[in-house]
Amino acid sequence: MKEYIAKLVRKLISPSMRFELRKAVAWLRDILGRTFFWRWEIVRFRLREDSLHDILYVGRKTQREFVKVLLGAKSQAVGSQLKLDTSDRTVWVSEMPTVGALYVPQYLSAVVPLSKSIDEITARYNTELRRNLRKNRLRYRMKQALNDDEIESADREMLRPYAKARHGMAASQIEAHEVQRVAKVAGRLDLVLLEDEIVACHLGCVVTRAGKRYWSTVRFGYPDAVFSDTKKLREVNSITTFMALEWAIENGFDYYDIGTCLARPDDGLLEWKRRRGGDVDTLGNYGYLFVRLPKVGAAQFLWETPLFAVEGKQLTLHLGLPDGPTDEEVANRYREMGFGGLFKIYVYCARAPGEMLLGTLRSRYAHLKSPPVLESIVST
Repeated sequence: MKEYIAKLVRKLISPSMRFELRKAVAWLRDILGRTFFWRWEIVRFRLREDSLHDILYVGRKTQREFVKVLLGAKSQAVGSQLKLDTSDRTVWVSEMPTVGALYVPQYLSAVVPLSKSIDEITARYNTELRRNLRKNRLRYRMKQALNDDEIESADREMLRPYAKARHGMAASQIEAHEVQRVAKVAGRLDLVLLEDEIVACHLGCVVTRAGKRYWSTVRFGYPDAVFSDTKKLREVNSITTFMALEWAIENGFDYYDIGTCLARPDDGLLEWKRRRGGDVDTLGNYGYLFVRLPKVGAAQFLWETPLFAVEGKQLTLHLGLPDGPTDEEVANRYREMGFGGLFKIYVYCARAPGEMLLGTLRSRYAHLKSPPVLESIVST
């Protein structure tokens, strides 16, 4: 009876509506989790030993370490619980909205538009990546895992070990029954073979949003022999991602979602996905932090800790230009931040920036069909 009702609901509700309902449920679950105020703390810490700014975190104790990772903390020094402070150099970070705070997403997806041919998409790959694909692609093939034993083996020997190798004991593992469900019902699990050796797997699902179909990566998995060899992992990882892209194009999807990662502009994984054509998108995000910039030194803080933020349904990027760095240093600092998918870029400046410097920043986005608006803000 339950299966019959589930099938009936799927017929009556459009895929796009189901996506919005799942998103609303996940958002509500996240909000409810924040309402247990007796689990909150007020604690002060610095992201770096030499930072001029303190972070005043107000939220669940269990989320503190995640907040530090999201903000790119380099220091483990944490103060004891403190009373509220109104220092002009304090950055307020809260799990609930505060006046004037940035609406900072916790995670972002990297989404590749598939309106272009695969040759046009790969034309923007760097030389080394294109060479790797030309040299090795034909040695690999992909085979769907169809039976329980194949799916269970891929989960046990690749998905779980790789997640643990990347994130340690804190890795968020997918339940075995959920892997089976995605592999059989919501999407598919593909095994990647190099000649006759299984070297990777890709768990993906179909997402329909606003009438557009996304082939969305849930997890990549690799056996120990691959992920323990940096050079081999680099090759297999690139090929696996490329084959998922090929499959999405061949099967008529509108977008390929390479998967979610931390919503941190400096994050190496996000930069890796950007270099493969991924535009930043809030597709896989349901939670936010609220960051109120310091009254003094916002340019310096954002130089050290750039932030994504959401305005309405659009993504923005907040960068800092403090006194001191040369134009060349600024260009190098933001070299890897030419993200597609942005509506606007705010540049907080300790002094009015020169037109040449702003031109350099704009050039990072010149290749985009719709470059973001660049707005400079002179701050104290």
